[in-house]
Amino acid sequence: MAPSPTGLLHIGNVRTAIFDWLLARHHGGQFVLRVEDTDRTRLVPGSVEAMMDTLRWIGLEWDEGPEIGGPFGPYVQSERTELYRDHAERLVSNNTAYRCYCTAERLAALRAEQERKHQPTGYDRHCRFMSAEERAEQEASGDPSVIRFAVPLEGETHLTDALRGVLTYKHETVQDFVLLKSDGFPTYHFAVVIDDHLMQISHVVRGPEYLSTGARDTLLHQALGWPQPEYVHGSEILAPDRKRLAKRHGATAVLEFREMGFVPEALFNFLALLGAAYSGDREIFSREELVAIFDVDKLHPTPAIFDRTKLEWMNGHYINHILTLSDVTDRCAPYLERAGLLSGEPTREYVAAVIALVKDRVKLLPEVVELTDFFFREPEPSAAEVAGKKLTPEGAHHAIQTAHKRLEGLDEWDEAAMESRMRQLAEQLDLKAGVLFAALRIAITGKTVAPGLFDTMRVLGRERTLERLTRAAETVAAAPIA
Repeated sequence: MAPSPTGLLHIGNVRTAIFDWLLARHHGGQFVLRVEDTDRTRLVPGSVEAMMDTLRWIGLEWDEGPEIGGPFGPYVQSERTELYRDHAERLVSNNTAYRCYCTAERLAALRAEQERKHQPTGYDRHCRFMSAEERAEQEASGDPSVIRFAVPLEGETHLTDALRGVLTYKHETVQDFVLLKSDGFPTYHFAVVIDDHLMQISHVVRGPEYLSTGARDTLLHQALGWPQPEYVHGSEILAPDRKRLAKRHGATAVLEFREMGFVPEALFNFLALLGAAYSGDREIFSREELVAIFDVDKLHPTPAIFDRTKLEWMNGHYINHILTLSDVTDRCAPYLERAGLLSGEPTREYVAAVIALVKDRVKLLPEVVELTDFFFREPEPSAAEVAGKKLTPEGAHHAIQTAHKRLEGLDEWDEAAMESRMRQLAEQLDLKAGVLFAALRIAITGKTVAPGLFDTMRVLGRERTLERLTRAAETVAAAPIA
């Protein structure tokens, strides 16, 4: 895994990291994290820390890399610049690379002229065929220079991709690309080849956007006399409208998904399936199962659709069926805290009991706030809300007062006893049970939709339930007569 610290890791980055991690674990290898920070103009402060936070959140601990070290460090490219310069000079000395002295102004003018003539844009190899005297004169001037690779003028180069087979690149379509910039830092394409070899990387798993650079990879390995690693270019990730996934389709940074209430286990599972096929229609896999069955041949090159609805379903499945109640409680607590619902310092046991009632209806963790707020703050239903459409204010007042008396006399505060007593009361009041229960639900929760009425009353406890019934009866009694 070798991200650039130019912003937050997005879905494509992390899916690639998951494939890398699964491949390493399946084969008993090492998962290596390398920070590719050679593009100094695009560095974003704090992005390295955010990158590592993202990987750790989703459960991708690296075996070698920053903060851990390893036998092939350092693992930050800006700390390896001497290595890149040495290898660039080696290529210059054997005439497979050369110094280019073209200024930014000349290159801009060249591009403008090519565009004016409707020609393909690119470097014209102006400095490639300089005489020794011209080159010496440029060196003596002290003008800045870059080092470019001298792409063969004829022929073609091949790269084997594990998913697509042999790819062919005609040299006439490949520019003399820059290896070392004038600031002494390498370009991405040069640094990764050096690092992959020196770090003994066996597999390079990356996105399909790097297919266009395959010729550079092969040419550099050939020029340096090194064997190539196995290349695996994953599938493109598309939105449901079959356009490239972008901000307009919603969140793309993984930390945004964390903030929205996705759990890492579900997102890991979802991304591990995105562009891969494992076992028929099965969609839920543990990490251990994925490690056991994963290999490169499970991936496919056809575009994968990022289905947000499916991800939300999977997230809900993990919350309801896979994570323990203790886990779900811990993960919901920050959202409850942020909403001010834990200011009364309820016990952990109480919060867990509340979560247990609603977790089967939660797809995203923040949803727990609206589903449970009445457990932590007192509802204030109006008289009209308590009476609803089926009861008069007088009828609602009488029903709630009587319910209070019947519930107050219960020996055991459990669901079965409460329901039995309230069904008896409904019959005595000549009401349908649903009508009485609806009035009680509004009185106790302030909501028309809530967890089971008697489950709710059990968790709230006798004292709080009876207090709420008392307040609701007083509210109805105090309401002006229509």
